[in-house]
Amino acid sequence: MSFRSGFVSFVGRPNVGKSTLTNALVGQKIAITSAKPQTTRRAIRGIVHQPQGQLILVDTPGLHRPRTLLGERLNDLVENTLGDVDVICFCVPANEKIGPGDKFINEQLDQFRKAKKVAIVTKTELVDKKAVAEQLLALSMLREFEAIIPVSALANDQLDVLTKVLIDLLPEGPALYPADAVTDESIEDRICELIREAALEGVRDELPHSLAVTIDEINKRPDKDMFDVHANVFVERDSQKSIIIGKGGSRLRDVGTKARPEIEVLLGSKVFLSIRVKVAQDWQRDPKLLGRLGF
Repeated sequence: MSFRSGFVSFVGRPNVGKSTLTNALVGQKIAITSAKPQTTRRAIRGIVHQPQGQLILVDTPGLHRPRTLLGERLNDLVENTLGDVDVICFCVPANEKIGPGDKFINEQLDQFRKAKKVAIVTKTELVDKKAVAEQLLALSMLREFEAIIPVSALANDQLDVLTKVLIDLLPEGPALYPADAVTDESIEDRICELIREAALEGVRDELPHSLAVTIDEINKRPDKDMFDVHANVFVERDSQKSIIIGKGGSRLRDVGTKARPEIEVLLGSKVFLSIRVKVAQDWQRDPKLLGRLGF
């Protein structure tokens, strides 16, 4: 039996379930999830190991019409990523009719002729079979896909079918990552993302786009099985800083309480987490600040 390996990217509007699907296929949390748009900001790689092949999943930010320099860079990141993958999976949720945003993304796919195209109907647990069938039909009218597959990442439904279809579409070749690798994200990047995910919970309006997280240091205490993690949450305005900190520091404590257990799982040890909130004025529009914050 021949072995296949290659790169697969999920595209779709923000918040159609791309990150949740990535995590479900890999079998552990690689990409953070949130109901807020533009949660994913990097092309995060998750690695799926099967006897017949290795899938490297690239979970990109949602393609959108950009309003800031950060938005433009996220779109550039998506386009650069899609130029290098073997299969592009166009994700559309089962519970929303195909709209202008989906059609815009479908048109963009024409420029990536090298990649095979698969359509995925996500979140099938939210609707009945008739609605799923209608969405499958609507997708089949957009273009000739290699396959159209309905899945539920939360209910673990049809993920094995999707994995097999994707591996079958990859070129023959050896594994590209060791058998124990699940991502090529650094520990620092994953910790930043977990803190950002916790900070995103419960915020509204423009604030999600204004949040960025950096790590100052991660130190293991010599006398204890414990790490000290010092992190910064950046916002764009003083008013946003007070929202993140909350009354008497209550909200920032909640962020730490939510993020710490997941960081402890990642580091395999107890963690003392220190988070400072800083203002970087209009960083989404400032090339120098964007560079400093890793974009």
